[in-house]
Amino acid sequence: MTSQRPPNRPPPSRPPPPTRPPPNRPPHATRAPPRAPPPKPRPAPRVAPAPPPGPRWLAWLTPARRERLRQYALLTRQDRPVGWLLLLWPTWWGLWLAAEGTPPLGTLAIFTLGVIVMRSAGCVVNDYADRWLDSRVARTRARPLVAGTVSPREAMLVFAVLVTVAFGLVLLTNRITVYLSFAALALAIVYPFLKRHTYVPQLWLGAAFGMAIPMAFSAVTGEWPGTLAWLAFTANIVWATAYDTFYAMVDRDDDIRAGARSTAILFGDLDLTVIAILEATFLAAMALVGQRAGLGQWYFGALGVAVLLTAWLVWRARSRSREATFASFKMSHLAGFVLWLGIALDYALAVPAAG
Repeated sequence: MTSQRPPNRPPPSRPPPPTRPPPNRPPHATRAPPRAPPPKPRPAPRVAPAPPPGPRWLAWLTPARRERLRQYALLTRQDRPVGWLLLLWPTWWGLWLAAEGTPPLGTLAIFTLGVIVMRSAGCVVNDYADRWLDSRVARTRARPLVAGTVSPREAMLVFAVLVTVAFGLVLLTNRITVYLSFAALALAIVYPFLKRHTYVPQLWLGAAFGMAIPMAFSAVTGEWPGTLAWLAFTANIVWATAYDTFYAMVDRDDDIRAGARSTAILFGDLDLTVIAILEATFLAAMALVGQRAGLGQWYFGALGVAVLLTAWLVWRARSRSREATFASFKMSHLAGFVLWLGIALDYALAVPAAG
């Protein structure tokens, strides 16, 4: 019996040798390939700044320049129109009285612009002269010259520009008016410096404001102002003394401590009594103005309204508080407006004489 051979089989496979872990190598033994530097960021393309909104000719008005203009507006009190209204109404009295009706429109425009410009110039020189005082008065400590937002040199430059503009307006009138303008300028410059030396600077203020009346007469008539013009001028001095005493009462306590002088300090406890007398004198003088000008019922009716108004302003200030006296000052211009309205209506509506 033959033995059977087993089929051919592959030899048994040997197990693979055990893998050995790689030996611990120090970090410096293998180095990673150097990394490429990150790409540099590309600069953003330059874009031209967008033009400011509005017309192209306003592009020069940068924020810094707008702030300078705002400070100059505060310096010239453009935010407080009551000052130029107190100057405007007497100026219009003179224009209407001189023309015996509506004055030439060119002359009216010249004097109206001149009022605003010269009042602004007066505020600048007033603040320049009052630097020693305004820093000691609570109401005026924030003014640009005291706060340092406008330098004294800038203030004088603004004053020079305004006076030049005003003089250019006067040159459009005639020689007599130009001569009178020099007196008006001198009064406006001297007034602020009187608070250290006299108790009646308000009289000078009234004269400075009132010079527009004879100037209006000479501009309209081409002649030297007559009696009517100087009577209205005198009435305005009295009126200005009254309403500016209201104004001085607001700061009276601070002025006394600082060593300033005013009619409010001079009159003392009789302040309202004296103001009432001044207002009555002013209105009596304006009655004479109406009589000499031949005005009629429209004017004298307006004069009656002005009497009631000024009496109410004195009564309103009876508490002598800062708020009450300042309110009476701010509303004083209404008396001037009522009188101008009476003059204008009387000339416009008067019935011409027969024959």
